[in-house]
Amino acid sequence: MTSEDLRERRHKIIEEHMDTEVTQEFDRTLGTFNGHPHYEIMATGQIFDGDEEVMGYYRMTRTAFPDQRHDNVRYHFADESVIVEFDLLGTNLGEFYGRPPTGKAFRVPIIAVFFFDGDRITNERVYFDAASLITQAGHAELLTLLASGDV
Repeated sequence: MTSEDLRERRHKIIEEHMDTEVTQEFDRTLGTFNGHPHYEIMATGQIFDGDEEVMGYYRMTRTAFPDQRHDNVRYHFADESVIVEFDLLGTNLGEFYGRPPTGKAFRVPIIAVFFFDGDRITNERVYFDAASLITQAGHAELLTLLASGDV
């Protein structure tokens, strides 16, 4: 069973993590990990491991969606992890997988599972409907690449 103190520290670290993603203070975001950041994007099968790969993921997604942000955030605490539900919003204002920006906005529900070692994140595993995001952002042509695993 997780102590109330540890639960509160984990809550604060996730808030810092998510807030600094929005403000694009990525060095601070990386600091919420246990020294080795790791992301798993379940919809696409992408894995970003280590500072360089995770920073590349941040640059790619914020180039495509510089106003990316969260809404309706809800936390669910477990012993080894925290499950966070939220709506992810953004507008395609930059290149996205080699495609020019469409200026179209998206809003998709997300579940992110944050795994911990003490009060530091070891892994963020993200679940969402990639087809909804891609279609809403005006890039339906990417669906065939997503289906083939080439994204």
